[in-house]
Formats: sequence, C-alpha cells, structure tokens
Amino acid sequence: MTQLSLLTAAAAAAPKHLDPLALFLQADIVVQAVMVGLVLASLWVWAIIVGFSLRHAKLTKACDAYEREFWKASDIDAFQAEHGKGDVPSARVAAAAISEWRRSAGAKALNRDGVRQRLAQAMDGAIAQEADDLSERLNFLATVGSVAPFVGLFGTVWGIMNSFFQIGLQQNSSLAVVAPGISEALFATAIGLFAAIPAVIAYNRFSHRVNQVEARLQRFADRFHASLSRELDAQ
Repeated sequence: MTQLSLLTAAAAAAPKHLDPLALFLQADIVVQAVMVGLVLASLWVWAIIVGFSLRHAKLTKACDAYEREFWKASDIDAFQAEHGKGDVPSARVAAAAISEWRRSAGAKALNRDGVRQRLAQAMDGAIAQEADDLSERLNFLATVGSVAPFVGLFGTVWGIMNSFFQIGLQQNSSLAVVAPGISEALFATAIGLFAAIPAVIAYNRFSHRVNQVEARLQRFADRFHASLSRELDAQ
C-alpha cells in the first residue's frame, strides 16, 4: 500500500466531529480527575437551581395565602394556631412577634417603648433567619462560579504540559502529536465554563430573590408591628 493510500485511509478513519467521551477517555489521569470533579460540581449546581426554584415558588405561594387571610382574621391567636404551622416564613415572623408580645404583656410594669423595641428585634431576627435558611446553599453556587474556570484551566495547563512532554519523548513536533493532548486539555476548560456560567447566573438571580423575600417579610413585619403598637397604646 502506498503512502498516499495510508494517508487517505487515516483521514477516512479520523473522527469527523468532537467526541467528548473519547476526549475524556484519552486524557491524562489528572485531567480526567479534573473533568470528573467539574461534572459533579455542575450536577450539584443544577440540583441547587432546581431545588431553590421549587422552594421559592412554594414559599411565595404559602406566604401569599397566609398573609391574605392574616389581615382578615379577627382573632390572631386562633388564626395562628390554625394556619401558623408548616413551612410559611410569614407565619414564623408573626409567631416570633406574638411570642414576644405574650412575654411582654405578662410583665408587671409595662414599658411601651421597650415592648416596641423588643417586638421589632424579635421580628427582625426571624426575618434574618428566614433569609439565611433560604440562601443556605447559594454559597456553593458562588464558589463554583468563581473557582470552576480556574480548575478547568489547571486541567488545561496540565494537558498542554503533557503534550510538550510527548513532543520531547517522541522528538516530533508535528501537529498530529500535539493536537490530541491540547484538545483534551481545552475540553477541561470547556467543562469548567459549563459549570461556572450557570452557577454565576443562578447565584445573581437567586440572591435577588432572597432579597425580595427578605423585603417582603420586612414589610409584613412593619405592618404587624404597627398593628401591635396601636393595640399597645390602647392599653
């Protein structure tokens, strides 16, 4: 078989498009470890995205229903006993205020300014706790968004170093020797970006949603505080 025939056969056998699985299998063990870590991080990022979206929608719906009926209730204690259970942030903020109200109302000497301040602190603490609970896993999104590109870059650098090592080992600087290693190395960077881009977008978006929930609860707390303050003045 002539050299031209060999080149033609090699060209025919060469892949016509990138095969991610082949790039992974042919990569160095270090680059493979980087790829596996980035893929796992990406899967966890998407799990957080889906979980947060579902929980945020559930909490928003629950708060809407609770607050709509809360302001119509004539007996807050009875309403709270009936509707204050479950995963409802607004209900927990109201519960913190009611608990503090009961403790303050039982005092022998009633200090109205002190009661107002303690009510505000109790509700502010409950709001901060709700915001912390909702944003519990968002730090992972920020971490992946900032670190994943550099982890992918580490895999790329390692793969390129390995390609240069093969050049020295084979004493052949042709593109056929260098190209496979560089392709595998750049694939690690691509996976790093694939993990980082959704993480950054989701973190920014979800942080905004946490701020919205916190502001909503603060408005509810302010309105409830005003209602309790009026009742305190009437005593």
